Amino acid sequence: MKKLLFVFNPRSGKEQIRSKLLSILDIFVKAGYDVSVHVTQKPGDAAAVIKRRARFRTFVVVSGGDGTLNEAVSGIMAFPPEKRPSLGYIPSGSTNDFASSLGLPRDMKKAARLAVSGRDFPVDVGEFGGDRYFVYVAAFGAFTEVSYSTPQEAKNILGHQAYMLEAVKKITNLKSYRMRFVCGDWVLDDEFILGMVTNTISIGGFKGLVGADVALDDGEFEVLLIRRPRTPKDIANIAAYLIQREGENECVYKFRAHELSVESEEPVDWSLDGEYGGSRTEVKIRNLRRAVAIRRGTADPVDTSRNSAEKL
Repeated sequence: MKKLLFVFNPRSGKEQIRSKLLSILDIFVKAGYDVSVHVTQKPGDAAAVIKRRARFRTFVVVSGGDGTLNEAVSGIMAFPPEKRPSLGYIPSGSTNDFASSLGLPRDMKKAARLAVSGRDFPVDVGEFGGDRYFVYVAAFGAFTEVSYSTPQEAKNILGHQAYMLEAVKKITNLKSYRMRFVCGDWVLDDEFILGMVTNTISIGGFKGLVGADVALDDGEFEVLLIRRPRTPKDIANIAAYLIQREGENECVYKFRAHELSVESEEPVDWSLDGEYGGSRTEVKIRNLRRAVAIRRGTADPVDTSRNSAEKL
């Protein structure tokens, strides 16, 4: 019989998995799996249990939010590439950014069926500093915490433009960091209020903030950097980008990269998949192409077309 390790966070989102658990397990068993279940007890527990127990299982399914998915991928990355189990994902968080990029259903029972019947889709994984991983975003600075702390219902009511307009009002009071980004032969040295290294179509519940033409398996990140505004015109330019997400703008840098080296004059707090990722003055960020296979449907969730790298 096929073996499946099911790891879930009972506190994720509104704890909705509590009422769906028996149905989910029934779906797994009917699909022919011998199921082992682990309920996470604390932060880091999902990664630890997968490292310890996944070697005895051919398949892992995880349920939780983006942070739980990050832990699951981190646990799987502990195995050599040829021994990494496939991963099924049942999103149950409040944001579920990467689930949106994968085209996974929000209905937990539908997601469970897809986990055992879908096809493996190898996705890129970000390596952060050689000792941490991220699935879809490594970020610092303005709005990186606000986007996750604001309830999705409030975002739905406000809409992207109204939400960003409120955020723009705080720009002049935001802390900036003197940072140096090295990408191949290209060097960018300035003061920045926001940076995102991403592999997703959705950030904090908003789509299109970094780019729409995103491929999850191409070995490249989409990078967004916003420098500190120096004039009222700069503030207007940043606001125009955040609200309209288009137009030329000398304050906003967008480009693609396989690998980045980042240095800062003072420690910078980073967020990895919406969770605290540590404070660093130096970090190397590397794209590990098609490192983990996640189950999803047969239709491509995002457009994999490519435009040339650009500075807006």
